[in-house]
Amino acid sequence: MRVYLDNAATTPLDKDVLQTMVSVMENHYGNPSSIHAHGREVRTLVEKARKTIATLLNTAPANIFFTSGGTEADNTAIKSSIQDFGITHVITSKIEHHAVGHTLELLEKQGKIKLSYVNLDENGSIDYHHLEELLQANKRSLVSLMQANNELGNLTDINRVGEICEKYDAIFHSDTVQTMGHYHHDLKQLKAHFIVGAAHKLHGPKGVGFLYVNPSIKIKPMMNGGAQERNMRGGTENVYGIVGFAKALEIAYADMESHHEKIQELKTYMMDALKAAIPDIHINGETDADKSLYTVLNVCFPKMDMADMLLFNLDINGISASGGSACSSGSNIGSHVLTAINADPERPAVRFSFSKLNTKEEIDYTIEKLKEVFK
Repeated sequence: MRVYLDNAATTPLDKDVLQTMVSVMENHYGNPSSIHAHGREVRTLVEKARKTIATLLNTAPANIFFTSGGTEADNTAIKSSIQDFGITHVITSKIEHHAVGHTLELLEKQGKIKLSYVNLDENGSIDYHHLEELLQANKRSLVSLMQANNELGNLTDINRVGEICEKYDAIFHSDTVQTMGHYHHDLKQLKAHFIVGAAHKLHGPKGVGFLYVNPSIKIKPMMNGGAQERNMRGGTENVYGIVGFAKALEIAYADMESHHEKIQELKTYMMDALKAAIPDIHINGETDADKSLYTVLNVCFPKMDMADMLLFNLDINGISASGGSACSSGSNIGSHVLTAINADPERPAVRFSFSKLNTKEEIDYTIEKLKEVFK
């Protein structure tokens, strides 16, 4: 049996998305920048996709810029805030995705910004009161906080963060890669200046994402070259990816409630089954369903000889998951997220992440294989 439980890394391509993309590949090959009929046909497909995404997110198409994925979008939001708005102070957390964390660390090392970290509680959730204190104590800042942590699944109330940022005239960027297509985003109500999405996290194709830029601000071109993306990002558009992204988000929104219910049931089922099978486990991050992304379950297992072999043991039994351990005094390159919440570095951790395609039978099989390891 083969079981895929690493959907936070990437998701299988939806068959309807694939069919939509193949149809474009077979029938529409013009360059969208060409003014002839072949080019105009493809330009229409790109703009239709942009409108679909914008409509689902309740914003104007002009606010959506297509990118190569979430990392490019995050980098653009951060660097544009610093270069275009003169931001010299940034507030973030120690559990952000490397697309954000490594970018900010480099900018601080280069002397371009002062970096502050918002306090986290024992579960890894941010301290909103400390966030406000940091904003009070510093000049106009950029706040970069993800909506859902990709390792723990912790949810941050970005509506609340947006309200706090507005109070102190701060720029707010949120990496929403893990939540896009899993929760509704109303960008007319959300007080964010930048959010991002990546198609492959919601059963779309790899290599395509978007950056939302609030119309209240203007940034300089992300990439120089041609006039693509309204002069904001030079380079021929990834037409097939863009069309596939729009289709994937459309499917996600159409079935969001039913998928949420099904996947949450799977997560709860696995959590309960693990506790019954291996009593000495610990759930990392928030366990309250309202505070945790329903697609992610991060588990610390009991100490074991050759803990680094746990994922290998799962893999040889046909089970794909991801994980590791906290860093231990620089002796290993572990998870910066688990280290930030003081997880025991001697206990192996596994992130199981689910999608609409997973089944209880797959969970049962995984539990049985884990019981064999820890018997």
